[in-house]
Amino acid sequence: MTRLIRPEGLVDYDEANAAMHALVDERLAGRGEDALILIEHPPVYTAGRRWKPGHIVWTEDRIKEAGAGLRFIDRGGSLTFHGPGQLVGYAVLDLGVRPDALAFVRGLEEVVIRAASDVGVELHRSEIQTGVWSGSSKVCAIGVRLARMRVSLHGFALNCTTDLSWYDAIVPCGLPGEGVASLSQLAGRTVTVDEMAPLVARWFEEVFDRPLAATDEAWPSPLPVAAPAG
Repeated sequence: MTRLIRPEGLVDYDEANAAMHALVDERLAGRGEDALILIEHPPVYTAGRRWKPGHIVWTEDRIKEAGAGLRFIDRGGSLTFHGPGQLVGYAVLDLGVRPDALAFVRGLEEVVIRAASDVGVELHRSEIQTGVWSGSSKVCAIGVRLARMRVSLHGFALNCTTDLSWYDAIVPCGLPGEGVASLSQLAGRTVTVDEMAPLVARWFEEVFDRPLAATDEAWPSPLPVAAPAG
């Protein structure tokens, strides 16, 4: 069974990142349970291991003045934004001793594609880049890591009602010339995080064949803070 953790409100990125790594440490030690965390953050930019200085358009001071943070983290990929109106999914799964990382990423893409279809938005994947797209505009960024080539962490960021002007500060995913879009923009109506979360959870269960068990424990009490997994 995989735990479904769905905190209420906006959760600080550093708090969530530490909690996610604590779950990873538990799984690497052969304890605990797999988990899918569906969450929403205050404004923050995260830079993965493939970021380059040219991918940050604004200065760090300007980012701070705008009310956002900037974090350099251990996932793949380059720059992305997290903020209100965006459904972020962190999948902490023990994928076994010979995991297929590409199949895992494609599975996350499939989850989002099917969930978006449920609200009348047809999206597609790219044969070249990760993520989920509408034309040349990315609607959902995906960046993951496999700790010790076994346990997954990080995941996806799906724009629902996201204020897309936040992306002016960066070159999203390090891809110049590519746009960004939201489900609400594409659907022509408001598509909220709360509407999408149960759809994503349902398709996650089906695509990954992993039944989800919702927890009613308060955030973050069940998730001890620990250093990032090696």
